Amino acid sequence: MALYTVFPTVFLLALLSLSTYQSKVLSKPLPLTPESLKVSINSAHQCLHLQWMVHSLAYHQELKMVFQIQISRFTTSNVIWTESYSTTVKGNQVLRWSWESELPLECATHFVRVRSMVDDARIPEPKFWSNWSRWEEADAQNSLGQDLLFLFPKDKLVEEGSDVTICYTSRNPQHNISCYLEGAQIHGKQLDPRVSAFELKNVSFIRRTGTNIFCEDPGVAMKGTVLFVSKILEEPKDFSCETQDFKNLNCTWDPGSDTALPKQPSQSYTLFESFSGKKILCEHRNFCNWQVAQDSQEMYNFTLVAENYLRKRSVNILFNLTHRVHPMIPYNLFFKNISATNATVTWKVHSAGNDSTLLCQLELFGEGKVIQVNGEYLFNELEPDTKYVAQVRCAYADHFWKWSEPISQKFNTPEAAPSEALDVWRNVRLVSGHPTVNLFWKPLSKSHANGKILFYKVFVENLDNPSGLEDLSIPAPANSTELPLDRGSYQIHVTAHNSVGASPASVIVISGDSENREVEEGRVNGTEDGFSMSWKPQARDTVGYIVEWCDRPQDLPCDPQWKNVGPNTTSTVISSDTFRPGVRYNFRIYGISTDWTAHLLERKTGYVEELAPSDNPRVVTSNLTSHSFTLSWKDYSTESQPGFIQGYYLYLKSKAGEQCLPGFKKTGLLTGDSVCCKHRIDDPEQKTFVVENLQPESIYEFLVTPYTSAGEGPLGAFTKVTTPDEYSHILIRILLPMIFCVLLIMIVCYLKSQWLKEKCYPDIPDPYKSSVLSVIKSKENPHLTIMNVNDCVPDAIEVLNKPEGSKKQFVDARKSLTEAEFTKPTYLYLLPTEKNYPGSGPCICFENFTYNQAASGSGSCGPFPVTPQVPPGQPGPLTSPGNLLKALEKNYMSSLGEIPAGEASLNYVSQLASPMSGDKDNLPTNPPEPALCSEYKMQMAIPLGLASPPPSEKSRLSSPTFLDQGEHHR
Repeated sequence: MALYTVFPTVFLLALLSLSTYQSKVLSKPLPLTPESLKVSINSAHQCLHLQWMVHSLAYHQELKMVFQIQISRFTTSNVIWTESYSTTVKGNQVLRWSWESELPLECATHFVRVRSMVDDARIPEPKFWSNWSRWEEADAQNSLGQDLLFLFPKDKLVEEGSDVTICYTSRNPQHNISCYLEGAQIHGKQLDPRVSAFELKNVSFIRRTGTNIFCEDPGVAMKGTVLFVSKILEEPKDFSCETQDFKNLNCTWDPGSDTALPKQPSQSYTLFESFSGKKILCEHRNFCNWQVAQDSQEMYNFTLVAENYLRKRSVNILFNLTHRVHPMIPYNLFFKNISATNATVTWKVHSAGNDSTLLCQLELFGEGKVIQVNGEYLFNELEPDTKYVAQVRCAYADHFWKWSEPISQKFNTPEAAPSEALDVWRNVRLVSGHPTVNLFWKPLSKSHANGKILFYKVFVENLDNPSGLEDLSIPAPANSTELPLDRGSYQIHVTAHNSVGASPASVIVISGDSENREVEEGRVNGTEDGFSMSWKPQARDTVGYIVEWCDRPQDLPCDPQWKNVGPNTTSTVISSDTFRPGVRYNFRIYGISTDWTAHLLERKTGYVEELAPSDNPRVVTSNLTSHSFTLSWKDYSTESQPGFIQGYYLYLKSKAGEQCLPGFKKTGLLTGDSVCCKHRIDDPEQKTFVVENLQPESIYEFLVTPYTSAGEGPLGAFTKVTTPDEYSHILIRILLPMIFCVLLIMIVCYLKSQWLKEKCYPDIPDPYKSSVLSVIKSKENPHLTIMNVNDCVPDAIEVLNKPEGSKKQFVDARKSLTEAEFTKPTYLYLLPTEKNYPGSGPCICFENFTYNQAASGSGSCGPFPVTPQVPPGQPGPLTSPGNLLKALEKNYMSSLGEIPAGEASLNYVSQLASPMSGDKDNLPTNPPEPALCSEYKMQMAIPLGLASPPPSEKSRLSSPTFLDQGEHHR
């Protein structure tokens, strides 16, 4: 009993002492320095694994501590990483920590140290760090071997988009190393004299076999490595599970990209169900089968885990099994009792178990019908001659999840007779005075044809002659025919036929009077939707209206288009895919009476969209005066333009400084030195314009452009017009008659040219053929002949001298002539002057400009009997002509020595006389006195070889010298 009393007391004292000790320990800081630090290298993952212990901590103690870890590279002073690690530490516990290096560990030596600090709430402040542990070295280069060049990491596996550091280390101190990524050189950073690193940012997937990297030291070594870049592992999408028979669950998903590489297999998928705790490894990438438990488990919670070497992804799903029923496909689908408009369809379904109810959906393609039925259905109101496809699918009725896969079947309905009459129209025209009807009809739609149309029947009945019937059969697919008719009224029936029967007849009546009605034409505005038009309602006997137009009015002939409108409608919209902007469309509106006769009611014309004119009119200028001219473009057609012509613009250019004419406005056109003005003509029918108030002798330029509501025509080239002088028309009135008279005179002269020649300038007569000779011979001397030139007696000599102003001297002249005296020719009168010569006698004179000794044998003077009379005081008769000429030529030629050759000439002015006998040496003793010639002709004697043309009267400079009786040459 005493022992039991003492033991509790001792135990309490022990506890009290322990509590007191712990309080003392926790009440003061403890220097808990990490010890036994060890570092290991994992080259595959480029990791440093650290482990250490805290020996100062008692075995039974448990404290929350913080450890600070430092990592250095190459040297202990080069700290590259500092990190704090918090954990709860127990006595003699081995602590572990790992660090992944971006730089491959084989390229550098690393150093690690650790220190700690107690971070427990039971330890009072202040808190302080313990001492650092010793530096522990981690050197992976010791196991590299003796090669001169190394490249790291070796065949590293990374995800696409990661950053990777590549490094090389060389044992050659004089290295010249180049590195290449897929053949392209890369440049890095030198970390050590023998170590360089390359940072590859956001690496991309190139190929499944990896990305090639190599480094080389030319002539020394080359190393390479492969960087395997994996696609990023995606989270499974559209994860779902369902059952068809409540025995198996089929789970499916979208796996995304395949991450398979030579260094890494495809991602694996694991399916885990949390309620049952079961787990299976899926054999396929996109589905997995799970067997339903036999314990009637309804709720399932699946987790799908996708995993590869680099990461994991997971999704989960929670569902009730009865809500995920996907029925199997129906079977035995077939049709029975098929007619032109009806058919019956049946099918079967698989049982889903658990007394489930199925809902089936029947869809008939071809009509768009979707019907939810079960087991059997009767289709009615089908279209004859139509291909149909029936499709059936089913779903779980209690909790709808998905439709089953469908089953389908095709069937055809047979043909039936056409159910609607043709839409018929006509076009009546006169050919050789007889009406010809072009009959048109629109093909029936498939729903109204009820089969393939084989032919059309046209039945023509002459209303004026009921016995005149005509029946035509036109094979399909024709939609028109031409009917030549006589004058009168006709009723035409048209029907369409297929293999079963004919359509209802379409009736139209042709009457000649209805086509000749004249109506006014109105305008209608079009839009993108077409032409909206209306008309006045007609009498009660109108059963409908027809609007007629042509889709392509530029193509002739053009098949008409038409639209039927009911009798109670007086407006409609005409639309067509062929309508184009800038094309004018003409519409005719007809009323159909109860007797099926068409009457023209209205005409309309319009454009879907008006455009600006594409060309300008050809303008003709007329009535040009000094102050106005007239412009005309009457041949310009407004019907063929891309819009309604509303008027015209007249542009007029004039020289700078002029004001615009009245009615014109100045425009902003850039015209250089001209002023451009514009006039607007609002009447589209006005195609002439008179431009007035112009300036005479001025240049104007004009241009006429039409305009529509969309704009005006192109600004093309201007035409120039020059206004005449103000009095030019008067001159024209004078000159035109004068020119006419001159032309008339010229014509008359041309017609009377021979007569004028004979009267004004007859031919020179031939002296040998002269009638004078015959008269002289008959009266005086029958032996008279033509006189020789040497027989001529010169009366005077004319000396012509050049150049002007020079002085000339003759040996026999005894007189010097100055420049002022060379105004007239110099004459040497050898015969007595007129005052000393009392008588006069006949003479023959001639002019010879080429006289010389060589021509002396061909004289031109005709002989004439003349007897000179010597005046008183004269010693005797004149010397003979031959001697006199020789003397004169001798003295004259001597004087020519003072004148340059070719600048002087000698002319003879002679009075002619000849012996009666024709012998110049035998003169009669008592010759008759010669009469003084009434006219002197001039002869020119030119020295041999010095012939020159005779000088003009203005250029000859000479002076006269007279010879008296004592000055005659002998």
